[in-house]
Parts: sequence; C-alpha cells; structure tokens
Amino acid sequence: MLVWILPSEAQDRKHEVRAAWITCAYGLDWPQTRATNQTTRARQQAELIARLDELKAANFNTVLFQTRTRGDVFYRSKIEPFSAILTGSVGKDPGYDPLAFVVEECHKRGMECHAWIVALPLGGRKHVTSLGARSVVKKQPAITISYKREYFLDPGHPDTKEYLMKLVSEVVENYDVDGVHFDYLRYPEHAGTRFPDARGFRKYGKGRSLAAWRRDNLTDILRHLYKGVKAMKPWVKVSTSPVGKYDDTSRYSSQGWNAYDAVHQDVVGWMAEGIQDQVYPMMYFRDNSFYPFALDWKEQSHGRQIIPGLGIYFLDPSEGDWPIEEIERQIAFTRQHDIEGQAHYRMAFLSKNVQGLYDKLRYDYYQSPALTPSMPWLDNTPPTHPEALTIEEKDGYITLRWQAATDNDTANPPRYIVYASDTYPVDTSNPENILAAYVSDCSYTYAPLYPWKAKLYYTVTAIDRYGNESEKRLVISD
Repeated sequence: MLVWILPSEAQDRKHEVRAAWITCAYGLDWPQTRATNQTTRARQQAELIARLDELKAANFNTVLFQTRTRGDVFYRSKIEPFSAILTGSVGKDPGYDPLAFVVEECHKRGMECHAWIVALPLGGRKHVTSLGARSVVKKQPAITISYKREYFLDPGHPDTKEYLMKLVSEVVENYDVDGVHFDYLRYPEHAGTRFPDARGFRKYGKGRSLAAWRRDNLTDILRHLYKGVKAMKPWVKVSTSPVGKYDDTSRYSSQGWNAYDAVHQDVVGWMAEGIQDQVYPMMYFRDNSFYPFALDWKEQSHGRQIIPGLGIYFLDPSEGDWPIEEIERQIAFTRQHDIEGQAHYRMAFLSKNVQGLYDKLRYDYYQSPALTPSMPWLDNTPPTHPEALTIEEKDGYITLRWQAATDNDTANPPRYIVYASDTYPVDTSNPENILAAYVSDCSYTYAPLYPWKAKLYYTVTAIDRYGNESEKRLVISD
C-alpha cells in the first residue's frame, strides 16, 4: 500500500486532535528534578511548564498526562501513594498537587488535559514492597494476581472494577480534567493459559471460552468506568490506548500481535456499545503494518474518534532511526482518510526535536490552531452566541470584549474562540483565522507583531465542553 504525501495533506485542519503523551514513569518525560524543597519544587514545575509551552507553540491541543503509573499516583489521593519519582520517596507530598497544576496550566494555554491512568499492572515485587501498606497488593490481595514476577489487578475479579472506579472518581470529581485515558487495560501479551486466572475462570466463566471470558472481563471493567465517569461529568472523554492492530485485515496479517486475540481487547465492541469516546491505538509501526490497520480502525469506529498513536521515538537513531518522512506520511494518511487526529509518543522526542520533527509540526503540519472534534453522541446542541463585541486599541495592544453566552450550565460554562481576518466576512471555517482558542474569560488581548499587521475584522463564537460551537454572529472591524 503506497502512500503519497499530497500538498493539501500538509494543510491544517480546523478540527483535529493533536496529542502528546507526557510520561511520568521513571521521569522519562517529566520530572527530571526531585521536589524536596521550595527551590527544587519550583524547578520541577518549571520543567513541566516548559513542556506545555513547547506544545502550545506548536498548536497541540491535547495533553495525555500520566496520572497513575504502577499503583502510585501524581495527585493527592486517599487511596494510593504519591510516586517516588516526584520527591525520591514513596508517598511524600511534593508540596503541590501535580495533577491540579498541569490541568490549570493546560487550560491557561487552551489545551485539554486528559488523566492517563495505567489500569492493571502494579509493578514488580521490589516496587510493590516499596509502596508499603498503601499498595493495593497489601490492602486488597484478593483482587491482585502475580505473573512473571509482576503484580496485576485481576481483570476477572468483580471487585477490580470497583477499585478502579474509586481511583477514577477521585480524579474526575476533584479535578477539571477533560478526559480519562486508560492504558494497559489488557491482559499481559501472549499470556495464554499461563496467566494464573484459572480459579476465577472456573468460578465466573459460565460456559464461555477462556478468551471470550477474558474479553468480557475487560469490557465489563470499561463499561463500569465509562458509565461512572458520565454520571459525574458527562463531557469528560473516556479513551483507551489499545494494541495498535485490532485484528487481521482481509489483506494483511497482524502476525499474531493484535488487540482482540493477543491481549483480549474487543475495542470495536467497545465502540459499538458506545463505551468509548476516543481510541488511541498504539500504532508504533511503519509501512503496511500502519496504513491498512489505521484504515481498519476508522472503518470500524462506529462514529467514535480514532487518534492513532505515532511511534515518533523510532526517529531516534538509538531506537529505530526511521526517516522523518515516515511520520509525515502517517500524518498525511490520517488527514486524507478523515481520521480524527494524531498522538505522539512521547514528549521527550518532541522536545529533542528529533530529526527536526518538532519544527516540521510547528511550521508545516500544525501551523494554525485546531479545535478538538465534537462528540454528537453525547450532546449536539451548540451554546448561545456571545453578544456586544467591542474592540479597544491602546499602546499597541488590541483588546476584545464581549458579553457572555447566556447558557445556564454552571458546571459546564462555555468558552470562546476568537477569529480575526483581513477579509469580510470572517471565515470561521479556516483555521488560519483562529486567533485564540478556548478562552475562558469574556475578553482577549493580543499585540500584533507590528501595528500594521493587525487584522481588520474580528468575530467570537462560544464553544462547550462537547465541542459544539455557536453560530457566527459577531463581526467587528478594527
């Protein structure tokens, strides 16, 4: 399957997920500094701000922030301890709440923040021992399983989904996250009959095959979590990062490495049932191991959003030394086939600008801001439009002000998209005209690089947390 980069495919899309995973495990992407005092705490926060500034400058709109790693967390939890990565000591408070901090900083920059939760793996024996009495292995050993010197939450135990729901409830209720992103919601790869869940299978299998029972277990967990999140905050997106190939396609084999058979993830079934809003398949492949399988995800998406995870780490000479054109072709392919976006694994390789990828994204593929796609299966009613737009120019700064949209949903107040253009009427379908996205206040100030570069016409729309945008009504000229 040959894939050509068409000139139009480098053009920006108005609606597109542009995501990056920020990996906290082992401090891979963040943090490099341990927060042990006021100075190192500020340095740790500054490291995270620098990463977010890089993403903002390149017009990313979604941050997948690792919130739970292996039974430890990056927020103030009553259930599991702080990760030692933050301070050097398990359970030690770094002097601030990292999840609250990253959510606030993302929203300042008009970016979504999704809490990335490693669902089932709990780490090796040394790690579990280090967590002490707050480890779930110690607190609720009945819902854990040991396999190959690693511990896992037992997908076949009915109480596992309740334990995970308690963790998810802490995150969704206490933080203004835009999504919850489940990683490792799967059985260990190629575990087969060696995974020690025979007792649970005998007790709960009810005539199903082992593979069908395991798939049902994962589906049951996700169903419970999805419904729980929607009961709390229906606009919060629920997503997973499954194995990158769902199954064999009619023309291409998955070589035995797929979500459905190898790790028992029935992701298409999840989308068909409506217990997924987004899917980020880990498509860290190239050539015909990528393109037909990306298309397969789209064709079986049941209207849900597919955001392929791109293995940008393979651009690094020490990892795979892929040519940068491979990632460019993959981005072009997703756009050509109306796939909803791209996610980049992982942040450090963007920061290092490996093979110039960051510059390519910033100056070629992500030149203009993009809005995240709407979720009509949850809500398709746009907010009311803002009123009374005014403009003030002073000392080289241009300030726009408007009256708020009149929607009464205090739990989900609308935000605003500011457009500017030199032509009338302002074309709100053109992403090049987006001056600012997801503004929370009823005003916006900017300084043109040169006074004569100031735009002539402006308009503002309201947008809700489901991605519904109001009609364009306000237009004012400078």
